[in-house]
Amino acid sequence: MTRKYFGTDGVRAVAGQAPLTATWTLQLGQAAGEVFKAQSRKPSVVIGRDTRRSGDMLTAALAAGLTARGVDVIHVGVMPTPGVSHLTQVFGATAGVVISASHNPFEDNGIKFFGMTGEKLSDALELEIEANLERVLEPITGVQMGAVSDHREAERLYSAFLLEHAPDLTGLKIALDCANGATHRLAPKIFSHSGAEVFAVFTTPDGKNINLDCGSTHPQRLQKIVADMGFDLGVAFDGDGDRCMLVDSSGALIDGDLVLYINSVMRKERTVVATLMSNMGLEVALKDAGIALERTAVGDRYVHQRLLEKGLSLGGEQSGHTLFLDAAPTGDGMLSALLTIDAVIKSGKTLREWRELMPLYPQTLVNVRVADKHAVFQHPDVLEALSLAQGKLGDRGRVNLRPSGTESLVRVMVEGPSQEEIAAIAEGVASVIRRVSA
Repeated sequence: MTRKYFGTDGVRAVAGQAPLTATWTLQLGQAAGEVFKAQSRKPSVVIGRDTRRSGDMLTAALAAGLTARGVDVIHVGVMPTPGVSHLTQVFGATAGVVISASHNPFEDNGIKFFGMTGEKLSDALELEIEANLERVLEPITGVQMGAVSDHREAERLYSAFLLEHAPDLTGLKIALDCANGATHRLAPKIFSHSGAEVFAVFTTPDGKNINLDCGSTHPQRLQKIVADMGFDLGVAFDGDGDRCMLVDSSGALIDGDLVLYINSVMRKERTVVATLMSNMGLEVALKDAGIALERTAVGDRYVHQRLLEKGLSLGGEQSGHTLFLDAAPTGDGMLSALLTIDAVIKSGKTLREWRELMPLYPQTLVNVRVADKHAVFQHPDVLEALSLAQGKLGDRGRVNLRPSGTESLVRVMVEGPSQEEIAAIAEGVASVIRRVSA
């Protein structure tokens, strides 16, 4: 049975439009509340959000639905996604919820649930919640209703966890791009407290500027700052703080593949997990280091599942979402940055030197907006175009087509020996998708 509203990263849509209206969100809170009541005699849910203007509306609506079903709500305010995951465990809550659309534009928003272990809610429980949306629930009254409280120590508790994993950064000059998002207060404090000289940008959210030409999806400004102002490195977070990109002293971008490579080698891992989007250069470099690479479908949910299935602890995505399951149950941009910088310091090499150890294969990505992102994969013309494209590359490269987990897009990724060649191949496949989707 497929989920109607939940995607690979919770519910996500334009805030205020179906399904993400205040009315529907209240109903979602009620539906989820029924599931959580079955798990605990005194259920409670931690709710945090990023800095989007619509976060207030959705938080209030969801809290109303939850309390209407007898679930207590603990507000932690603006908090990175991994912070909510961590606090769910610390508070012994039944579940956690993040109101965020991660790296998406501010008009979008989303609702992502965590279970009591801090891991993303299972497909089965998300299906249960969706099923409850169709049910008529008996009203409850009086003392059966839940209550709402604010936890004023939430930020301090999450900070203490991060500082436990922070290396001594004394002597390092680090630039931070906080994406005008959920890390805008915490990240500068954490890195400064660890001894670094910190210069932070995009730390003034106004409800509309989250991810706007900044953050891990737009790191160009940070790259220029690091190169021009002589910083040792830079760190760019996304809007909800569950991923990061690094920048070396020359201003070159260090993506999630290289973050995974550095940590794999320094931790002496035998096997790590990445996705179909990870660069072939990572696979080759890991093989040379005696480390096996397993690939999954795109999405940290699938990386997480494979890690658990295989009893592994380290995996990640090229986009900068890295999982250290021996430290946290979900991706955490600040934690990933701290652990990676620690690994770099202990290696005796610079980030720039690590980058030179893992040459990347040219890779191009073309996003095609379509009406039905799943129907595209059944069209014979698209299947033929994919076959012809892979035939041109042979074993010199890869062609991958996948639907976006959060938008009405199909992503065409081509990897191979020549940027000019792969760009032409990717555009050829994309043109066929545009034609059949018109």
